[in-house]
Amino acid sequence: MSTWYLLGAGNMGLLAAYYLLQAGFPVTLLRRDTASPLRRRLTFADGRPSYDLILPVLSPAALTEPPRHLIVACKAPYSATALGQVPLTADTQVLRLQNGLGSLDGLLPEGVLPIEVVTTSAVKQDGPEQHQVVAENETWMGGGDAAPDWFEQLSAHWPNLSWPTDFQHRQWHKLVANAVINPLTALHDVPNGRLLEDRELQRQAAELCREADQLFTALDPTWPGDSLPRVMAVASATAGNTSSMRADVRKGARTEIDAINGYLLRRAAAQGLSLPAHERIVAAMTSET
Repeated sequence: MSTWYLLGAGNMGLLAAYYLLQAGFPVTLLRRDTASPLRRRLTFADGRPSYDLILPVLSPAALTEPPRHLIVACKAPYSATALGQVPLTADTQVLRLQNGLGSLDGLLPEGVLPIEVVTTSAVKQDGPEQHQVVAENETWMGGGDAAPDWFEQLSAHWPNLSWPTDFQHRQWHKLVANAVINPLTALHDVPNGRLLEDRELQRQAAELCREADQLFTALDPTWPGDSLPRVMAVASATAGNTSSMRADVRKGARTEIDAINGYLLRRAAAQGLSLPAHERIVAAMTSET
């Protein structure tokens, strides 16, 4: 059984590694620092026993052959650096587990289209080496006509994992939620639920949703155009949470604004559309960081 290689040992990358190991697939973390195996404890909000996740570590430069399976779970701005030393071929299956879209454009061999992974599950870091699985919600994969041969085995151990026919709409719904909640909460340093209470944030959220719906309707006339109630439902369900972009700003780290709102602006430009609210958000986030 071929090894799955992981780029990015953040919350979602670790969760994916856990599910792969449960399904019987070996997982190795790729990173330059190979001093010791990666050890992390996963705890579960539903009371299940904790799990000690141990991943062997290999430097990308030490790979003796191109990986057959690669999970890209690093933050979107670091994609080029992370992939820089990984020898990829047209036969490599790449799973992209990142916020936003377009972060691997131009970074993969010609003809390689990543399998996209969209999840509504939640994991939070509880300490330097401990992560809590808060919720195992739905996860969708797509990007090809048919699910690959390993999908059935993995789906038996990855809760609520599916390969839906309407994957693109689900992906776009997640993108709009990120494009509204992330930058607004980061700029104002508030939890997600503040969007439900602050009238000015509600106005900006409605404007961002309207522009996103305009773009996606131009790309796909079957787009339902109902982004605002969906985004507010996400904000309500995650009311006490700190968005990933707010956390990045607090840490002084690079944000994923270019892969989220920036992606929308690039697609709009190709359609001859203007999204001024998203332009303002990108400019504000750029000056913030």
